[in-house]
Amino acid sequence: MKLAARVGQVTPSLTLAISAKAKAMKGQGIDVCSFSAGEPDFDTPDRIKAAAKQALDEGKTKYGPATGEPRLREAIAHKLRTDNQLSYQTENIIVTNGGKHSLYNLMVALLDPGDEVIIPAPYWLSYPEMVKLAGGTPVIVNTDGSTHYKITPQQLRAAITPQTKLFILNSPSNPTGMVYTPQEIQALAEVVVDSNIWVVSDEIYEKILYDGATHLSIGAVSPEAFSRTIISNGFAKAYSMTGWRIGYLAGPVELISACSTIQGHSTSNVCTFAQYGAIAALEGPQDCVEEMRQAFAKRREVMFNGLNAIDGIHCVKPDGAFYMFVDISQTGLSSLAFCEKLLETQQVAAIPGIAFGEDRNIRFSYATDMATIEKGLERLETFVRSLP
Repeated sequence: MKLAARVGQVTPSLTLAISAKAKAMKGQGIDVCSFSAGEPDFDTPDRIKAAAKQALDEGKTKYGPATGEPRLREAIAHKLRTDNQLSYQTENIIVTNGGKHSLYNLMVALLDPGDEVIIPAPYWLSYPEMVKLAGGTPVIVNTDGSTHYKITPQQLRAAITPQTKLFILNSPSNPTGMVYTPQEIQALAEVVVDSNIWVVSDEIYEKILYDGATHLSIGAVSPEAFSRTIISNGFAKAYSMTGWRIGYLAGPVELISACSTIQGHSTSNVCTFAQYGAIAALEGPQDCVEEMRQAFAKRREVMFNGLNAIDGIHCVKPDGAFYMFVDISQTGLSSLAFCEKLLETQQVAAIPGIAFGEDRNIRFSYATDMATIEKGLERLETFVRSLP
């Protein structure tokens, strides 16, 4: 069978592949310490599950609008207005099958062949692949630990060409956990406005912040920045709703209308009763978000201190999300070889940095229990000491 050429341009997800291998090993009875999945280990809060169950009992099981349940769209718009100072209305919102789907819809709706998309590296591994699937051209701008893996305004400006259509901003970041300060966001916004390009701000980790870090949405910087901003977000990380597959995109009405057309011919509406769980997530108490954040904060301290105590590896302390991006360059191994040997010899699963555009690092997720973290750190130290 001859497949479409676009399929050959896309790299399969290493994150999903390694997570699947670790789960298969666990299924065989092997004691695996997995730091691979970007998924909170907490259960979805009971009140959110109860709202979905009630919706089922009330017969919320039919087709709904492709753009999402009106009440959920209004709740999202209200959240963006009050939490992020972004003046969106209901018509500016589309509910999607997860945050990833919101970004895919955006790429298909916005990009033409030859359009360039600026992506700072390290990046979430799906960004370049989505751009390629939509016919666009990823333009990768490399960063490193000296700038805490953040793109500078000078780098952004230098990467812009007449073909530039979009800039992807992710703060807090996957895989680095870095958070752009309000001053840094303001400086990037100036470049976006001056250059008349679009920016999509992926804010899926916005609620997971540490040590007084502040999340500023780039669209809140100025009316001019708002007019060039698109927001991608969802419920997976803050509310531990990864399997519910509910995300959203916020932007100009014409963009949302285009995404609605695409979604109407691909997936149609998001699971109806699940959307009522999302409504409860936004409209109810937010204690559950803070409880999970505090647990992540404790794990972060243990993992950061443990990793930097191992000779031969080191990492910058993250400001948000639940990842450590560990520099392994002193070991002499590629990120893939490091992770393969670590899993085979010590049964510890991590993600190679090459998946995120940086082969000198690997990603550890601390969205797992403290016992696993402590055991995994011991095994990692044993592994690094065994290297020649």
